[in-house]
Amino acid sequence: MIPFISQLSAAEQQMWLEALSIELPNENIVLASDVAPEQRQLCTIAIVANPDITTLSSFNNLSWLHSVWAGVEKLMANLQSSDIKITRLIDPMLSQTMAEAVLAWSLYLHRDMPIYAKQQQEATWLQHQYTPANERRIGILGLGELGCESAQRLQQNGFDVMGWSRSTKNLPSISTFSGQEGLLAMASRSDILVCLLPLTAETQGLINTELLEQMPKGSSVINFARGGIIDTDALLHTLVNNHIKHAVLDVFDQEPLPTDSKLWQQPNVTVLPHISAPTQLQSACKIVANNIIEYRKSGQLPVCVNKAKGY
Repeated sequence: MIPFISQLSAAEQQMWLEALSIELPNENIVLASDVAPEQRQLCTIAIVANPDITTLSSFNNLSWLHSVWAGVEKLMANLQSSDIKITRLIDPMLSQTMAEAVLAWSLYLHRDMPIYAKQQQEATWLQHQYTPANERRIGILGLGELGCESAQRLQQNGFDVMGWSRSTKNLPSISTFSGQEGLLAMASRSDILVCLLPLTAETQGLINTELLEQMPKGSSVINFARGGIIDTDALLHTLVNNHIKHAVLDVFDQEPLPTDSKLWQQPNVTVLPHISAPTQLQSACKIVANNIIEYRKSGQLPVCVNKAKGY
């Protein structure tokens, strides 16, 4: 028996249950709520989607969790010292979807769409000077699966692309930076800064006043990672004083974004409802199923989260 533990709506849970059951016909996939208390200690594997920690801890004999999300910071916050192994979703489809979003919103900023949208509201006919893509410098924070795919997509569309990671990485034809010194060096050259980092103790508040003020005046920020990586007050300050021209934000400390948040009313902020790279149900289920089938066959776990790093 493998419980599916989540806080999704009943309809969403049922969709996941049905799709996982199709991919794992030899397993008994059940909703956590349908597992009797005396049966919970028999479960050693669970499939999770942002699970309630109280419910999760009631399955006290788990050795391995497979998340259907790519981000696992909430799991890490509660299971950092646990012996339970955690596998996050690594899905090529997710990387492609994110790269599509990074390209789309980079083009939105590159072609001055926020300015033209405002001009339409004011019935203003005014053309602005065009900057060629190869003169637009885009820096990507995070060179994991999502960052590398996004960097390549931007490069294919003619942009001058850079990337930063905590440890040194090399990508063909892309300037790479690492460490604190490299972080500020890349920020100082980025007309558009795209955040695709995992949220960890090291990345919490990474995009702060120092980094934002290091960026060129009139540059823009895209955050498709996690809300906690940006110091919101610092961002608002640099937006109000027009040092940062525009911010595209898809992720927030609290979601849904509260209606009284200043971000809703900030004219040079685009608020998105966490839609940059939604998990694809069928693709995710196939990956989870293949990992579980291989584990049953060989005892070999897929790549698990490095708890020391947090991802």
